[in-house]
Amino acid sequence: MQRIPTDGGGSFGQNPFAALSSEGMPAAGPEPVPPAPLPPAKPKNRGRVDIIRQKAGRGGKTVTVVTHFVGIGLPEKEKLAKAMQKACGTGGTVKDGQIEIQGDKRDEVAKILTEAGFKPVFAGG
Repeated sequence: MQRIPTDGGGSFGQNPFAALSSEGMPAAGPEPVPPAPLPPAKPKNRGRVDIIRQKAGRGGKTVTVVTHFVGIGLPEKEKLAKAMQKACGTGGTVKDGQIEIQGDKRDEVAKILTEAGFKPVFAGG
């Protein structure tokens, strides 16, 4: 039986790049400089929204309602509602253009709205 050398000996075949030369090619330029990182963007002012605590007509249960959104569509309201539900650990919904969160969670809701660029105002009782 014949042994196969393992010393890296000869090549397996012809190198297709051996016949190429770098003559006539442009010299390598300096390393490109990466762009400077942008400063964190401040959330734009997206307007005032009212945060209301309601109990009437809800069987004695307290609900936090966010109203008066301007220039925001249903998908974004649903996304905000989902974030509020997660932060508050409660349920909620988007109904009639308003976000309703179960319980008196005005402070948590105000924090999320501020981070999203809105100016929350506590209204009502």
